[in-house]
Amino acid sequence: MMTQKIFSCAVSKLIIIPFAFLHFGLLAQNKYRFEKGLYLQITHSYGREAVYSDEFLWNYYNGTFIEPKEGKSINGKQVDQAKWTFIQTDTSGFFRPSPGMGGNLRNPNNPAGPGRIEKIANSTSTQQNANPRRGLGPTYLYLTYNAKKAQAAILNIKGNSAVLINGELHSGDPYRMGWLNIPVQLKKGLNEFYVRGILVQAELSFPTQPAILDINDATLPDIVLGKNNSKLLAGVVVINNTSKNMYDLNIENTIEGSTSTTPVPVIPAYSTRKISVQIDASKIVAIGSPTVKLGLFKKGKLIDQKNINLRSVSASTPYRHTFTSEIDGSLQYFAVNPATGGEKSGDALFFSVHGAGVEALGQAQAYHAKDWGTLVAPTNRRPRGFNWEDWGRLDALEVLALAKQTLKPDTQRVYLTGHSMGGHGTWFLGATYPDKWAAIAPCAGYPTLKGYGSADGLIPEKGRNEMENILLRSSNQSDVIAYTSNYKPLGIYVLHGDADRTVPISYARQMRNILGEFHPDFSYYEYPGGSHWYSNESVDWKPMFDYFKWHKRKVDKDVNKIDFKTANPGISASYYWATIYQQEEALSYSHIQLTRDLENNTIQGRTDNLKTLALNLDAFPEGQHINIMLDSLSQISYQRSAKDAMIYLRKAKQGWQIIEKPSPAEKGPHRNGMFKEAFNHNMVYVYGTKGTPEENKWAIEKAKYDAESWYYRGNGSFDIIADTEFDTTAYANRNIILIGNSQTNCAWNVLLTDCPISVTSSAIKLGVHKYEGNDLGGYFIWKKQGSNIQTIGIITGTGIKGMKAATANQYFAGASGFPDYMFFKLDMLKYGPSSLIDAGFYTNDWLVE
Repeated sequence: MMTQKIFSCAVSKLIIIPFAFLHFGLLAQNKYRFEKGLYLQITHSYGREAVYSDEFLWNYYNGTFIEPKEGKSINGKQVDQAKWTFIQTDTSGFFRPSPGMGGNLRNPNNPAGPGRIEKIANSTSTQQNANPRRGLGPTYLYLTYNAKKAQAAILNIKGNSAVLINGELHSGDPYRMGWLNIPVQLKKGLNEFYVRGILVQAELSFPTQPAILDINDATLPDIVLGKNNSKLLAGVVVINNTSKNMYDLNIENTIEGSTSTTPVPVIPAYSTRKISVQIDASKIVAIGSPTVKLGLFKKGKLIDQKNINLRSVSASTPYRHTFTSEIDGSLQYFAVNPATGGEKSGDALFFSVHGAGVEALGQAQAYHAKDWGTLVAPTNRRPRGFNWEDWGRLDALEVLALAKQTLKPDTQRVYLTGHSMGGHGTWFLGATYPDKWAAIAPCAGYPTLKGYGSADGLIPEKGRNEMENILLRSSNQSDVIAYTSNYKPLGIYVLHGDADRTVPISYARQMRNILGEFHPDFSYYEYPGGSHWYSNESVDWKPMFDYFKWHKRKVDKDVNKIDFKTANPGISASYYWATIYQQEEALSYSHIQLTRDLENNTIQGRTDNLKTLALNLDAFPEGQHINIMLDSLSQISYQRSAKDAMIYLRKAKQGWQIIEKPSPAEKGPHRNGMFKEAFNHNMVYVYGTKGTPEENKWAIEKAKYDAESWYYRGNGSFDIIADTEFDTTAYANRNIILIGNSQTNCAWNVLLTDCPISVTSSAIKLGVHKYEGNDLGGYFIWKKQGSNIQTIGIITGTGIKGMKAATANQYFAGASGFPDYMFFKLDMLKYGPSSLIDAGFYTNDWLVE
C-alpha cells in the first residue's frame, strides 16, 4: 500500500518545453503533470438552482475534515462513508476510475453540430453519439505537489467544475476547452488541490515572466475587404502571476507597419483578464492571413510577445465582427453571412442562434448565402454560454440591435432560427419577444430546461419546501411551455431529425401537439433518419426558408388584438402597444388579452396578475375620447392627449384607475429586481477589507473566483477594486457587486443607506425580521441611488462560515432562479432547502413585505 508521504512527492513527471517567443531569447517553462491521486465519491449538486449542496465543502468549512488517506473516509470516523481510493492517469493523461470511462477525453466535450458531422442514426456508430455517462457521479479528486520553495505557478485542469487550491476556490473547465489557466502562489512544502470532478487532466507550469500574453482563447475580428478596418478590436488574455496588482501595462500591436498601443486595466494579483486591443488593419488589401505582432510592455520594457493571425476575407464571405458589450464592457463578436451580391439595406435579416459548443462563425458558415437577406449569428457569449437565457439573451438582443443598425434590414422581415441549444434559444426568444420576429424555426431544439436539462442539469418542476418554490418561481421565464400562447402571431416551422438521440424527437412532437391546439399557422417536418446533425440541412433547409418568405411581421397599426404573457417585466414586458409594467405577485405569470377598436375608440379585455398596465394610444386620433374596459370593471374614459400618447392604469380594489407615470424609483421594466440583474451595466466588484484577515481574504478570493467563472462562461471581464478604492462619482454609471457585510465592507454604508436589509457579523435584519448566527450567507439586490436603472448586488455572510457558503456562483448557471433576496445557513450544503432561512421579492415600492 502506498503511503501518504510517497503519494505527495511521486505524483508526476517533470517535462521541459520551449516557452515564449521573445525577441531577447527563449525562456524555459517547466511543466508538472499530475499522474497519481486519490478520489472520493461524495454528494454534491450544482445545477440550475439557487440551492446547491456539497458535502465535501460542508466538512471542509466546518473543520470536520481530515487529510485524505487511502481507505479512509472524509472525516476518518464513519465506517459507512465512501473511502478515498487510489487512482492514476491512463495513457491519454486523464484520470479514469476504469478503462474507457468517459470516452475520448482529448477533445472538448461538444455534441454534434456545424463542423462536427454526426453519422446518420441508422449507422452502427449511433450509440457512440448518444450522450455518454461522464463519470461516477459526484466525485472529488485529491492531488498534491511538494514545492521546494514558495513560487508562482499556473494551474491548468481539463474536465473539472472547480478546484480548491490550498483552501481557495477557483473555477473549472468542465468542457475540457484547455485554455483556463489559473495563476497561483505555491507555498514551500505540501500544496493540496481538491478537484471537483474525476475525468480530468491536470498540470502545473512555472513561467519566469511576471505577466504573460495568452492567445489560446483570443476573440478575433475578420478583416473584411472594402469595409473600414482601421479600428478593429481583438481580445487577448493577460495573466498576472505575481503577488501584487499589476499596473502600468500596455499592449502594442503591429500589422503591415501600422502600430497601435492599448493600455491594460489593473489586473489583480494572481488573476487573468481578457483585454480588448485596437488594431489598425487599413493597409490590408488582399485576401489572406496577415500576422499581428503583439507585445506586452511594463513601463516600456517588453515582458512577453506573441503573434496572432487574422483572416482577411472578401465582402461575400462569412465573417466575424467584434464589438464592446454594454453588459460588462468586454469584447464579444457575432458572425455574418452576407446576402448573395452583398449586404443591402431593406433585405431580410435571418437571426441564427447556435447549439452547445458551436462557434457563431461555424453557425453562419453552415448556411448558403441567400439572395434576399443576410444572416447574423450571435455568440450566446460562449459556444456553451447560458442556453440563450440570462446573459445569452442579452447578447442576442445586443447583436440584434447592432445588426439592425448596421445592416438596416426590412424590420418586417426579421426571422429567428437555431439548432439544438439554439433550438431552445429559438423557442425561448420567440415566446419572450414575439413582436420582434416575422417567423421562427427551431431545429432539433428542446422547449424548456424543465424537460431537458442540458449540461447544467434540469430546472426542477417543484421545490422540496415552500421557500424553494419561491426560488424556482424566479425561473418561470424559462418555462416557455407556460406561455406558448405568445407564439400565436408568429409563423413557426419545426424541423427535427426523427432519429435524434441528443435531443429526442419527442420534444418536437410535444410542441407540435401544443401548437396544434391553438396555432393557425405552423409547419412541422421530421427529417427521415436524421440524427442530431445530419448535414448542413439540419439548419439550412430550403422549405424552411421558403416558409419564411411567406411571412412578414405586422406593423403596429395592424395589431388590434393582443394575447401576451410574461413572468418578469424586467425581461419581457411589451407587445406592440401594451406593456405589463408591474405585477401583483412577482414572477408569477402575468397575462393580458386586449382588443383595440380604432373606429369606435375602445380598448377592452382581461388581465391576470397585473398591478400596473401601460398603453400606447398613438394609433388613436389626438383629442378623441377613448373608452377602456378591463376585467369587466368600471369603464374608464380618457381623452387622447397631444402631449403624450402613453397612459398608465393601476388596479385598485374599486377597479382600474388612470395614474401618472410611476416613479422610476418603483419597480418596472426598466428595473424589476431579481439578483441576477445586478450582473449587468458594466458591473464592478467591490470587496471588503475591514473584516478579520480571514474575512478579507475570502472577499478578494470570491471576487477572483467570480471573475474566472464569468470569463469561462461568458467570455467576459469586470473591474475588481477594494472598498477603500471605491468612489461613487467614478462608478456613477455602473452596477456594483458588493462582497462582505456592513462591518467588513466600508462601501456598504455609502450604497445601502436606504436598504431594508442589513447584515452584520452576527445577524441579518430583513425588514422586521432578524436572524442571528455566524454561519448565515446570502445574496440580495438593491436599487442604486441616483439611477433609474442601475442596481447593487450583494454577496454576504454574517461570519466566515456564512461567507464561504455564499461562495458558489450558481447565479451564472443559465436559467437558475434567484429572487430579490435569499439567505441560508452553511448547513444548506449538506441538508439542502431545509436550511434556507428566508427568500422573496420586494414590493413594487422596493419594500420587504
